[in-house]
Amino acid sequence: MRRALFVTTALISAGIALAVEPVARKHLSGSNEIDLGVVRLRLAYNSGVAFSLGNQLPSAVIIAFTALATIGIAVYAWRSVPQSRGVAVIGFALIVAGAASNVVDRALDGKVTDYFHTGWWPTFNLADTYLTCGFILVVVSLLVESSCGSEPEIQRPQSV
Repeated sequence: MRRALFVTTALISAGIALAVEPVARKHLSGSNEIDLGVVRLRLAYNSGVAFSLGNQLPSAVIIAFTALATIGIAVYAWRSVPQSRGVAVIGFALIVAGAASNVVDRALDGKVTDYFHTGWWPTFNLADTYLTCGFILVVVSLLVESSCGSEPEIQRPQSV
């Protein structure tokens, strides 16, 4: 049941992120920008990984590295979700969806399409949001689990 939730959430989330990419490219091309208040929609491309790190590396190297990392995370998540809390299952699904979406986007043209711009943070996309939110959900789940598991046990008197 948890694996089904994991797969379904990951597939739907990745599908949404990948569907938004061409829409962003089409409507934000050139110097088009849409102000939504807290965030602006502005088209940007990232040929590196997070914060443009490694943007001087060949795209094939970045694609291979990120694809392997995504597969590793997916395998870890697949093995972990049967014993995980629901929040962690959703978190793992979002992490896998975000990572896979960025790999697919990069595989198409060698760079990731970004479109959310705050002015105080590097421009990012929906897949990046999935990664961040997924990570937060997994960490919160682990913290809750560890705090519940760290309660002192009641000492029972031993019979003589």
